[in-house]
Amino acid sequence: MPNSVKSLAKEIGADKYIICGNGTFIYDLQKEKIIYDAFLEKSKVLEIIKICEENSIYYNVYTEDSVLTKTLSYNALFYDNENSKKPIEKRTNINIVENIYKYVEENTNINILKMTICDSDKVIFSSILKKLKIIPKIDVLEIEHMSRKNIKKGSKDIPLEYFYTEITKENTDKWTAIEFLIQKLGIKKEEVMAIGDNANDKKMVENAGLGVAMGASMLEANKIGDVFVSDNNSARSCRSNNKIYK
Repeated sequence: MPNSVKSLAKEIGADKYIICGNGTFIYDLQKEKIIYDAFLEKSKVLEIIKICEENSIYYNVYTEDSVLTKTLSYNALFYDNENSKKPIEKRTNINIVENIYKYVEENTNINILKMTICDSDKVIFSSILKKLKIIPKIDVLEIEHMSRKNIKKGSKDIPLEYFYTEITKENTDKWTAIEFLIQKLGIKKEEVMAIGDNANDKKMVENAGLGVAMGASMLEANKIGDVFVSDNNSARSCRSNNKIYK
């Protein structure tokens, strides 16, 4: 979301543009305004919420400033745990809402970036995916693997394992947003480098002039990318996919 991305942009000295919410919108940091957006239609969000509620499926709704959730489970539990380690300006704002359907329906000015659907049972999760995929004008991210994370409670490591997908407006992704910037800045896609580690990074890593996959990630496992670099826990030399870079 914008607030957390802004703090990271400031940390690395990026003062031009930031892309948020899986390519849902582009924010001009200097002019302090959105220059491109592809928010989820509220009617689609309400339709998806209804399906999740009727099938007792866990979901989150991502707005411009917070993650709406009914309980701290799955990814929201992970965010909450990570927040305890971060300064306030870098935390993910989690808003626990008893009736999300009503909240979304009544807030006329709300902008929805994406939704996340989670479940620990693969059979149940797959059945919900089938229902979601027949909804027109949305994109349901294909993620084959189970998310595996650990959170620390005192001296104990508690594993979090669940299947998940992300839902955005149709034809909305990080690469499409990058293409908008390519045209705006008058550059070539060959001049773009994209770095990623997960399914929602696949398209931009494949299409950028230089696609960089993080080590020990889904992208590296599937050999997606031009070069493969170390993961964040080890020192390992950069390997290329039959290409040479200086």
